[in-house]
Amino acid sequence: MREALLVLMLSATPALATSIEIDVAGEANGTVTIDLFEDVAPQHAERIATLAAEGAYDGVVFHRVIDGFMAQTGDVEFGRAGGDMGMAGRGGSDLPDLPAEFSDRPFERGVVGMARAQSPDSANSQFFIMFDPAPFLNGEYTVVGEVVSGMDVVDAIKRGAGPNGAVIGAPDVMQDVRVVD
Repeated sequence: MREALLVLMLSATPALATSIEIDVAGEANGTVTIDLFEDVAPQHAERIATLAAEGAYDGVVFHRVIDGFMAQTGDVEFGRAGGDMGMAGRGGSDLPDLPAEFSDRPFERGVVGMARAQSPDSANSQFFIMFDPAPFLNGEYTVVGEVVSGMDVVDAIKRGAGPNGAVIGAPDVMQDVRVVD
């Protein structure tokens, strides 16, 4: 009886509820709020929250933006505003890569996924926000959160050119990224 009560109490405990707020500047201007899914991708959610709390994302651009697909950012190594954008998208943080945390959450409009190289276990600091559903990503990339406000700001992010979506000229930037509980 006592064990059953403990199990009931633990299951009634609310899930962790960490969010980040991103102040975006450029063609898009405003704040985007993302709820991180600690229950779905705990290591990836913790990574984003850690980098945000350290200020690592401040001044990082949206380097790859494909209309009808997604906006990618988070390259804390090569993706700083004012830097050489030729390397943007190839870097990460000084923390180790993360193992995949695939789930049954679908890639729909507003979903946030972790970018990675060819290896499923290569996500580090980069993430992307979906403009539209992309079922071909389901089960192939880690879903780490979703936009809960500011999707109009995401929709206004400067689009890239060509098949890889590289942004030409001055890309939009995450001016300030902070953790909110």
